[in-house]
Amino acid sequence: MKILKVVALVLSLIGIADSTYLTIHHYTAEPVPCSIIAGCETVLTSGYAEMAGVPLAAYGAAAYLVAFVLVLTSLLGNRLTWKLFGLQTVLMAVFSGWLIYVQAKLIGAFCQFCLLSAATTFSLFIVFIISLLISSRKTRTDLS
Repeated sequence: MKILKVVALVLSLIGIADSTYLTIHHYTAEPVPCSIIAGCETVLTSGYAEMAGVPLAAYGAAAYLVAFVLVLTSLLGNRLTWKLFGLQTVLMAVFSGWLIYVQAKLIGAFCQFCLLSAATTFSLFIVFIISLLISSRKTRTDLS
């Protein structure tokens, strides 16, 4: 189980780096180099890129930071924070799914950095699901 938490820490750091990068680019108005998928600027300058005047990437950085802190405190022995991390990943995955829909259907373009964030979020969610499966299997084995 510890290895899953370490993986979650690393994934959270990737999410923080990606979201912070996009937030900095938003506030400096520098174009984001989009080398894999054309469409970053279309997505990042769309009306969907901000909420209450704050770039979505800043909210993402905050969400990844919360996930990081929850995993870290869980590694230090707090069981509740791993459950809260699980709830956090569910919320993040649902929101990422919505943002993929927005890119595909409403904007008609994709941003590679946004897709990296979604992949990171879904990976965090999968790590949590795997931890539940391992915990469930261990509980059944202990009861036998």
